[in-house]
Amino acid sequence: MSRTPEDVNKLTESTYKNVLEQFNPSLRNLVNLGKSYEKAVTAMTFAGKAYFDALSKIGENAAISPVSREMGVVLIEISEVHKKVQLELEESFKRFHKELITELERKTDMDIKYMNATFKRYQSEHKLKQDFLDKSQADLKKLRRKSQGKHSSKYGIKENECMETILSRQTEMQRFIAEGCKEALLEEKRRFCFLVDKHCAFTDQLTAFHDKAKEMLTVKLPSWQDKCTDATRVPDTVIFMIEGLRAPMSVVPESSPTLEHSDRTNSRFIVPSPAPSLKAHTRSASVSSGMDAVKKTRVQTIFPHTAGNNETLLSFEDGDIITLLIQVERDGWLYGELEHTGQRGWFPSSYCRAYNDSVIANRIESPLHSQSVTDPEQPEEDEEKEPMPLPPPYYSDSSRDRPIKPSTPSPQNTTKSLPNGNSVPPFLGNGNPFATVKLRPTVTNDRSTPHI
Repeated sequence: MSRTPEDVNKLTESTYKNVLEQFNPSLRNLVNLGKSYEKAVTAMTFAGKAYFDALSKIGENAAISPVSREMGVVLIEISEVHKKVQLELEESFKRFHKELITELERKTDMDIKYMNATFKRYQSEHKLKQDFLDKSQADLKKLRRKSQGKHSSKYGIKENECMETILSRQTEMQRFIAEGCKEALLEEKRRFCFLVDKHCAFTDQLTAFHDKAKEMLTVKLPSWQDKCTDATRVPDTVIFMIEGLRAPMSVVPESSPTLEHSDRTNSRFIVPSPAPSLKAHTRSASVSSGMDAVKKTRVQTIFPHTAGNNETLLSFEDGDIITLLIQVERDGWLYGELEHTGQRGWFPSSYCRAYNDSVIANRIESPLHSQSVTDPEQPEEDEEKEPMPLPPPYYSDSSRDRPIKPSTPSPQNTTKSLPNGNSVPPFLGNGNPFATVKLRPTVTNDRSTPHI
């Protein structure tokens, strides 16, 4: 579509104004937003480093466990790889700042001055040429008015010369307008091309970053996933340790000075025969248990505990004394005998604390225990009585019956009562967040009361 010189001139001026009034301010705003983008990415990478440092700490704690050591190593590796990815992202945005934001800021300040000067020069040259053309056209009008008189022939040559001048200046004006319009449009396109080119370079940097990050992550990901596919897998060293604990062990108690003295003065206490009968073995175990009672540990309860319907658990009140029949804690549970009732059972280790009073005095004052040590003439039915079976540790997964390890009691906390008399703190919510992870159940084939 053809346009007049005036239309082309308007297009040229609107192009310059668009660059000065729209493009340059938008570019300056883009620089400010780019700096905000950099700050956001810096804050994100900083938070990412803190996050993966914390993940690495958890991995270090897991690496101490004999069962979860492998998972701890995986967590540390995940942390290290992701921190490397964060470093690569920081490097990409350093180049983003240097090659894009800094260049845009510098060129924006320069371009405002340049485009203002260029636009003013175009306007001044256009005005000068237009003035020359208007002057030539005014001269032609004057000559034509004079040539209408008596001596019209003598103005003919001057009129032709004036026409030639007008045509020359019109041609020059059109060429100037066309070239000016072309230059203005090219200046506009040059700026948009620069902006596109810089963002293409930034896109290429991000592509390289994502490719490198993908390579770092995908190389390790299959091995990480393979390590956590089976939550029930137990290392061989732990299996050997557990199997070793299941094997029967013969414990020979140290001889008591009191017992040795009694052996010298009374032949009734000498242990007979290298192959004792069952009855003699039971009697010997009773005497040994009486002597070892001096060494047994006693604890004092600091919280009340109710067994409920579970016969394997031990009920007691705050301040009761319990004699430990199993000295080693098993998964947070202890097995003992309540002194004032003689009842035996499992109870949480966190519900008690060590009792410092000597067990010897208590044994001397109690005729029941002293009889088992000093009176060898016990009835035969007591000797032949079967040992009480040792109930299994409490490993139920039901949150309904499991005693909760107490924190510092607070009457202000809203609690939920359980059948065994314990309370569930409100922060535990409705269930275990890791309930979907299937763990191998603990199996023990020892169901008899140990010889104490």
